[in-house]
Amino acid sequence: MNSPTRNISADRPQIRQLDEAAINRIAAGEVVERPASAVKELVENAIDAGARRITVTIADGGKTLIRVADDGCGIPASDLPLALARHATSKIDGSDLLDIHTFGFRGEALPSLGAVGRLRITSRVAGEDAAEISVTGGRMSEVKPAALGPGTTVELRDLFFATPARLKFLRTDRAEAQAVTDTIRRLAMTEPFVTFVLKQARDGDDREVFRADAEQGDLFEALSARLSSVLGRDFIQNAIPVEAEREGLHMTGFAGLPTYSRGAAVAQYLFVNGRPVRDRMLTGSLRAAYTDLLSRDRHPAAALFLNCDPHLVDVNVHPAKSEVRFRDPGAARGLIVSGLRHALAENGHRTSSTVSGATLGAFTSEPAQPRVYQMDRPSRGAISTAYTAQAPAFREAPAVFESFDAAPTARVDHAPEPVAEVPLESHPLGAARGQVHENYIIAQTERGMVIVDQHAAHERLVYEKLKRQMEQTGVAAQALLIPEIVELSSGDRALLLDHADALSRFGLTLEPFGGNAVAVRETPAILGEVNAEAMLRDILDELDDEGDSGTLKAQVDAILSRMACHGSIRSGRRMRAEEMNALLREMEVTPHSGQCNHGRPTYVELQLKDIERLFGRT
Repeated sequence: MNSPTRNISADRPQIRQLDEAAINRIAAGEVVERPASAVKELVENAIDAGARRITVTIADGGKTLIRVADDGCGIPASDLPLALARHATSKIDGSDLLDIHTFGFRGEALPSLGAVGRLRITSRVAGEDAAEISVTGGRMSEVKPAALGPGTTVELRDLFFATPARLKFLRTDRAEAQAVTDTIRRLAMTEPFVTFVLKQARDGDDREVFRADAEQGDLFEALSARLSSVLGRDFIQNAIPVEAEREGLHMTGFAGLPTYSRGAAVAQYLFVNGRPVRDRMLTGSLRAAYTDLLSRDRHPAAALFLNCDPHLVDVNVHPAKSEVRFRDPGAARGLIVSGLRHALAENGHRTSSTVSGATLGAFTSEPAQPRVYQMDRPSRGAISTAYTAQAPAFREAPAVFESFDAAPTARVDHAPEPVAEVPLESHPLGAARGQVHENYIIAQTERGMVIVDQHAAHERLVYEKLKRQMEQTGVAAQALLIPEIVELSSGDRALLLDHADALSRFGLTLEPFGGNAVAVRETPAILGEVNAEAMLRDILDELDDEGDSGTLKAQVDAILSRMACHGSIRSGRRMRAEEMNALLREMEVTPHSGQCNHGRPTYVELQLKDIERLFGRT
């Protein structure tokens, strides 16, 4: 081609030193993407300053005003000009970039904000006079006396006025305000002992839109109360506490029950050493922990906090500090997966309370009528005596649970009262009282009633039993009559052979076959006839993405799930009383029995007070 390269002039290019204003504007493009980014940097500075109360005020989604006021240690008047200098910070001394115990450490936020907006800092150290300094489009003013209580107030007006092109990429005021709120919510979760207040200024009036008061008690109590305040009471009621430790990593937090899932990954909050992060490896690990508990279109809810020695994680990956890199990513992934699975298994048959709420909401009733006089609810003994007196005398107990050929009906059959030392009603899932539509078991508990989907419940029980058998005896391998040869790149071949021992535990046996090829000698018998090359490609994609392969295990688990579905009690089968009670007892001792293999609930519990409310008895 004869046309010159358009990025290179005909004359010899000259190397120039950019001025400080241009450098700060370039840095601002990485650090400050939108108003929420500015709020994040300023609030993190306030937390690093030891603030116990932080108030954030925004206007027009943060485009025209961002004000962050705190009661932290403050900045001496003599240090105010230095605070606006590039790469000046009080957080580290520069000797060890891995030994970081604070949110900030790069010294880029304040000069970057001053380069693209109108920034004013007012601060006062205890025992000294307050002072302020301002910077507009990179031009700094002199330090002036001011009036302020102990702490610091940073006011940023007209964000991106110095770079108008950036304003065109901002979203609506409402969307930017929502992003600011989400940022404050995430930071509030990390500091339950700090009060956070967010206000919106409009027409001279500041309206409070978010508030999280400082919590009391130990860390778990304070964290539980803070998550309840930020995420809602439903989350805490349907979440389980998680605490696990592995290879220098410590994980705490709360994980939602599988039946308390979401249609998108909007309720997943991950923190590393108190820093909110959006890390693909961590979110993938969270998803892997719920692999056989949720369907593909559902996402778990969780708030997990990973803490470790700062030398084990690099937070200096990106100027925004929203990404991290672990020295041993496999240890972090293993901690999340094993810790969550262990915690979920310990909760056995528990299901979320929102399932019961949705069930009650599905009931329809006549419009409420004026309440008529009604006697107080009689005691349990009185009810039992009345039932005995009213019951017809049978010479022979009717066989109400015997099989018969009649068509399925909605009739409720009452099982004989079981004779046992401990009443069956005292068990978590109660005593079976009948079966409706030959699919749903009705059980009575001390607090109300339980409706069980017999097929879904037994499907989970069979599935867990098959998984235990597989863990004890391993996955049977099926030798191929003619080994399948798969050509790969040199890197992919080395990666697969490095994991050959792990893959052999799932029945997949690989051997090197000269050049860049591998020979597939055995495949998992439970999968039947498979496309070995396609399977290897899927495994390679996962190894490249996550550093570990769960693809083969997921396929084996999917087969086990299908086998469990076909081998479980079918809908339409009539069950005897002892069969129903045996199913309930087995559910109570089996992990994850609160949901079927596809993530749907296996039972619904209705409290007696809720049932009475349906009939206007309260």
